Amino acid sequence: MRKYINLLRIKHYIKNLLIFVPLFFGDMIFNKPKMRMGILGLICFCLISSAVYILNDLKDLNKDKLHPTKRNRPLASGQIKPTTAIIIMLLCIMMSCIVSIYLRNWMAFLLLILYFCLNVIYSMGLKNIPIVDIVILASGFVIRIFYGGIITNITISKWLYLVITVGSLYMGLGKRRNELKKQTKTRDVLKYYNVNFLDKNMYVCVALSIVFYSLWTLEMPNPQISWTIPIFIILLMCYSLDVEGDSDGDPVEVILHDKILIGLLVLYALFIFILLYLV
Repeated sequence: MRKYINLLRIKHYIKNLLIFVPLFFGDMIFNKPKMRMGILGLICFCLISSAVYILNDLKDLNKDKLHPTKRNRPLASGQIKPTTAIIIMLLCIMMSCIVSIYLRNWMAFLLLILYFCLNVIYSMGLKNIPIVDIVILASGFVIRIFYGGIITNITISKWLYLVITVGSLYMGLGKRRNELKKQTKTRDVLKYYNVNFLDKNMYVCVALSIVFYSLWTLEMPNPQISWTIPIFIILLMCYSLDVEGDSDGDPVEVILHDKILIGLLVLYALFIFILLYLV
């Protein structure tokens, strides 16, 4: 069972919680119809993202066998046969489509298709084109936010869009930085990057994230949300410390392996909850 959990990369479902961001910040977390739509949307995205992960593993099978950590993945290690993985991938796509049809939100369904198609062309070659590879990585987070807004019929703030966009670019740059630092020689695009370039652009993205987040808090219904700006800055500092340390740069791995960062995220969410729902 564990090998199938690893194949589906269930721990990476944490990224899909971004679908609930519009609900949470829109003061709609206790709206049962919208929460129901959000949960069904989460199921759709978890299924389609697992299909994407399997597709990527199938495409990079030979390279993953040479990678120091990826060689332990179910496909690269031989725990699961490629034919079995393909069947599971097709089942994930089919189930995601079935739930999407049940939801009857065609714009959300189109976003789901866009996410899948972007990742297909990423796996098929765009991941070897500098900048384009990082943009596609970042687009996955942005699509999740808009998908959450569309599925629950909540308008996305322009400042939230900008915060997520530059924040996602920062995480994509950080991922490439650590891959370059470790020189795994299994990702062709790394030959186009250097640490100096990645660092400069990461700093730009961090600065813009703080600016856009600050502007976003000013348009919130409760102006006291601006009190969370220092917490947001500290969160970025902690994440940066991990990314520029010995981590592999993957956002999920960075967060799950830093208890202090997890604690700060919980504190931040609690603070926002109090200001939006209780004050």
